[in-house]
Amino acid sequence: MLSFRLAYIFSYNLFQFCGHTWILANTIARFLTFGQDALADTFYSVGFMMGLCQLLSILELFHIADGIEKARLLPRFFQVMEKNFLLIMVIMLEEIQSKPVVCAQLFLWNVLDLLRYPHELLCVMDTPSIPMLWTRYTLYIPLYILSVATEGVTIYQALLYVEPTAPNASSLNSTVSTQVRRPFLLMVYLPVLALGAAVTVWQLLKERHHHLEKWNKKMKRK
Repeated sequence: MLSFRLAYIFSYNLFQFCGHTWILANTIARFLTFGQDALADTFYSVGFMMGLCQLLSILELFHIADGIEKARLLPRFFQVMEKNFLLIMVIMLEEIQSKPVVCAQLFLWNVLDLLRYPHELLCVMDTPSIPMLWTRYTLYIPLYILSVATEGVTIYQALLYVEPTAPNASSLNSTVSTQVRRPFLLMVYLPVLALGAAVTVWQLLKERHHHLEKWNKKMKRK
């Protein structure tokens, strides 16, 4: 009999897979149709679905803690938090939503998730495949490093729009100290992002070694 936990995790992974497939297909289709003009409102077009998928991704932390999903908590925690932080920043700063780096960031995020969720679906169905396993734990890592570098560029560009807001803080009904703190927090976040990414890559490499070694032993027994 199909358990509720199994049905739930399958439905969750399927929703994320469908959501990110729609976002990626929409982004590519708009770019092929409108060219560089699509950059102006790509985030407006896919932002809601992207925000929904990333908000729901917080549930993955509870999946791992509860044992529904077998994965390392630390790298997943950092990946979820960094995406949600950057997404909130982009939503708050409308000036950078049309920047090419934001579209590149959305593209990389969706590619990474489309490398992961199909593998998770196959694992839930107990039908893992070695190509998906290799892709999930090998190709994922360099793409993740590239994604983190893009996040750093996005934050750097955001600083150009955050800093000038400090003198106008009174007109925005907020304190000057709060406005001045925003660029400082973003600057502090950059080394935190680099450190967290380094730890995440280290954990992902260990996870890759564990899964590939486990698969090799399983194949040898056959």
